[in-house]
This record gives sequence, C-alpha cells and structure tokens, in this order.
Amino acid sequence: MIRTEALCKQFGAFTAVKAIDLHVRAGEILALLGPNGAGKTTTVRMLASILKPTRGRAWIDGHDTVSEAVTVRRLVGVLTEMPGLYRRMKAREYLDFFGALQGLTPEICRRRSEQLMSQYGMADAWNLRLGEYSKGMRQKLALIRTMLHDPSVLLLDEPTSAMDPHSAKLVRDSILSLRRQDRAIIICTHNLAEAEALADRIAIIRRGEIVIEGTSEQLKRELLGVPEFELCLAGSVNGMAHLVDDLVRIVGQGENWIRYQTDRVEEVNPALLNRVSGAGLKVVTLSQVSRSLEQVYLQVIAKTSSVEEVGKGQ
Repeated sequence: MIRTEALCKQFGAFTAVKAIDLHVRAGEILALLGPNGAGKTTTVRMLASILKPTRGRAWIDGHDTVSEAVTVRRLVGVLTEMPGLYRRMKAREYLDFFGALQGLTPEICRRRSEQLMSQYGMADAWNLRLGEYSKGMRQKLALIRTMLHDPSVLLLDEPTSAMDPHSAKLVRDSILSLRRQDRAIIICTHNLAEAEALADRIAIIRRGEIVIEGTSEQLKRELLGVPEFELCLAGSVNGMAHLVDDLVRIVGQGENWIRYQTDRVEEVNPALLNRVSGAGLKVVTLSQVSRSLEQVYLQVIAKTSSVEEVGKGQ
C-alpha cells in the first residue's frame, strides 16, 4: 500500500531524507520514530504528494506520488503536527469545506462528519467556532478532517498530542479499528509507549536515514539481547543455582529471587518449574522482565551518535 525506493529530499545543500526504503502493507501500522529534525515530517510530506522528492520514488496503492499526485492526495489522509484550523469557522462549516475539497457529496460529507464527531465525543461541539475549542478538541477535529473522505492510507503526525488520557485512548482505539479495515497507517510520534502499543513494525530514523527497522520484539532482542525472567520463591534461593545452572544463565539474585536469561522459553521455563517444585521449593511468581521500546530507542540514538562522533574525529 505504501512503498518507497531510495527516497531522498534535499533543500539546497542540506539533505533532509537520504535514500529511504519503506513498505507498509494494507492492514499494517508502521511507527516512524526519531528525534526532532530526523526527517519524519519531510518523509510524510513526500508520501502525501506535498513535496516532490529530489531523487527516488514513492507509491501509494500503486500510484506514483509525483506523476499521479492528484490521485494520491485523494487516497491519503494526513494529520500534521500543526493542522492549521480556521478558527472563525464552526466545525460543521469546516468539515463541509474540506469534504467538498475531497469531492464528497453534501449528504455523504454530513453523514461522515456526524459519525466521526459522535465517535470522538464531539457531537455537542458541532456548532461551536473552532476558536472556542480546547487544544485537545482541535486535535480531534483535525483527525476527523483527516478521516473524512475514508482514505486508504493514513499518515498521522503526533495523533494524540495535547489530548487528555480518555481522548487519547479513543484515538488509539480508533487507529486500531482502522487497521482492521485494511488501511495502511504510518504514525510519527514521540510517545514510545503509544508506538509500541499500536505499531506492527517500528522504524527509527536519524539524520534522514532509517537506522533500524523491525517488530518491537525483534528490536528488543537485537538491541537488548536475550529475554530475562525473574523467579520469586516463598523462601530463600540459597543453594538453588545448582538445580538450574545447566538450563539457564543466572544474571542476578536476591534473598528470594533469581533472574536468568533464556531464548528457549517454551522448553526451559516448564523444565525449571518442574525442578524447583521437585526440590520442595514454593514458587510465588515467574515473569518476564519488562523491556520497553524506550530502552531500544535510547540505545539506537546513543549508538548512532557515537558512530557520528567517531566519524568526525577521523
């Protein structure tokens, strides 16, 4: 649904995006992560046929973003970080205006508008001017505008920015339901917990280049190593090491717990529990040690920064 080949954008001597290759299938969500100025917004603008690539190509549902720009713009829904709402307009007028730009009939536009306003808890704000909206309400209206023409591709930049927790959950649930409707979605966000909860794959971009890509679990394994588990007993773990040292590598220990690594979870954990129970020890909990996308992200950024510093010194 979304595909790029060596996509590049230069502004004079500055290269904002360097030879990016991306693919997002229908029914898939890709989270595009990176620090400010990494090239996320420039990439999104090229995919939406707002910017023309300097080199390389991009396709939306098989349509070239340069030669078929008008078609692409009708297929894509874009939520920018600064949506630029017309504050003197009422919500009804605003959505009617953008529906007409997308070629919707007044009847379809009104039906879609009412459905989406209700879905996001905005039905009572229908006749308010946008200047009367809170920041969170304005963000929700911008998202409603993005989805008004029922696009097959969504490009969302900080979709829950400025929203209260309840509204943010509404938006996250909506994004997940849109994936089930076989849309392709790219999310740019600094909310790493949100990215991990929503995305099928993660791509981290730095200085215009994709430095790593994969599922959350793949990135954790690659950057953080073999998964760790913690076993907690009702009593002391003294003398327990000899029971399990041929099964796992113990990496930490306390008075009544041990922490160990294994990449053969389905085989090792049942065997370990059998041995511990057979020795008369009572297990309180056995759980995987939490590892977050934030740990992966910070390690990637630190590693790429170190490589850049080495390069400058040579």
